[in-house]
Amino acid sequence: MELQAGAKLLLLLWVIYCGHAQIIRQEARYASIVEVTNGGTWGDWAWPEMCPDGYFASGFSIKVEPPQGIPGDDTALNGIRLHCTRGNAEQNTHVVESQSGSWGSWSEPLWCPGTHYLIAFSLRVEPFSFPGDNTAVNNVRFRCSDGVELEGPGLNWGDYGDWSDSCAKGVCGLQTKIQKPRGLRDDTALNDVRVFCCNS
Repeated sequence: MELQAGAKLLLLLWVIYCGHAQIIRQEARYASIVEVTNGGTWGDWAWPEMCPDGYFASGFSIKVEPPQGIPGDDTALNGIRLHCTRGNAEQNTHVVESQSGSWGSWSEPLWCPGTHYLIAFSLRVEPFSFPGDNTAVNNVRFRCSDGVELEGPGLNWGDYGDWSDSCAKGVCGLQTKIQKPRGLRDDTALNDVRVFCCNS
């Protein structure tokens, strides 16, 4: 009986150690997190998704629901994917995506020129209106390491807020804030985004 309890204790300690080591490895994969100040208020933060080690985001694509007309329920921007590379957009591409909303379809990727990479972002957000059909995030822009700005093919409701701080060594992950489907009530889907800055 004591041997069995000892084995269980060892197993428990091993699980705790492995979980702690995984957290340390995850934290070591990024230098900082950058955010914007105009994100929507609805929903919950999903899991973060990171580029593989040695990769950085040099492009992105978005999931957009087109305007639904009256009396439809618009959600606009539903998701963002980062396209991670090792410096060549034509080869060695890996796509990462945190949680996305249920509506819309994915755009073709937009790429930074040459071997440049994403360093900052800005969200176009429609402010809360009541009564009305709220959409929260409508579009996203990313700035590349050479200064080129890429704007997604999203919708035009709302305004762009300030740019996030820049990631000195590029972007290598993201996390989204998503409102789950609400049935017959107003849906907004994507409400906010966080971006993880690369360590190296």
